Amino acid sequence: MCLAIPGKVALIDEKDGIRTGRVQFGGISRQACLDFVPEAQVGDYVMVHVGFAISVVDKDEAERTYALLESMGVLADELAPGGTAPAES
Repeated sequence: MCLAIPGKVALIDEKDGIRTGRVQFGGISRQACLDFVPEAQVGDYVMVHVGFAISVVDKDEAERTYALLESMGVLADELAPGGTAPAES
């Protein structure tokens, strides 16, 4: 299953004209493309799908969604190395 997972933007960088960021998912940090959410800033929460932030969400919504996904037991597979969620670079 491939999900959009909420995470907190910890760092923003631009490389070769592509806006990327370090996004924290619980205790895991992954690189994500931020080009689809140009309004996202450090400290914002974004929904990340296959390595691309696709929307900015508020903190409460992000925390509720993350807790729900965690309770369903789907985050372990999605955030594991080689999973379908945001890839480590």
